[in-house]
Amino acid sequence: MYPDTKRLRHNRIMVSLDDYEHDLINALANYRGESLAVIARQMIMREAVALLTADHADSLSRRSA
Repeated sequence: MYPDTKRLRHNRIMVSLDDYEHDLINALANYRGESLAVIARQMIMREAVALLTADHADSLSRRSA
């Protein structure tokens, strides 16, 4: 049925936010017309890629020095 079953989103994590953080992300979700979970997943994945890219660039600069 699914070409890649590892792409199914069945792994859950719990994130605790204070009222201000929740209100901010909820406002963004409402503005974009998306669910809170979709916005949170996009933010998490974008930050993860940025951190991995920065770490990779840092390790490459150390190797060339």
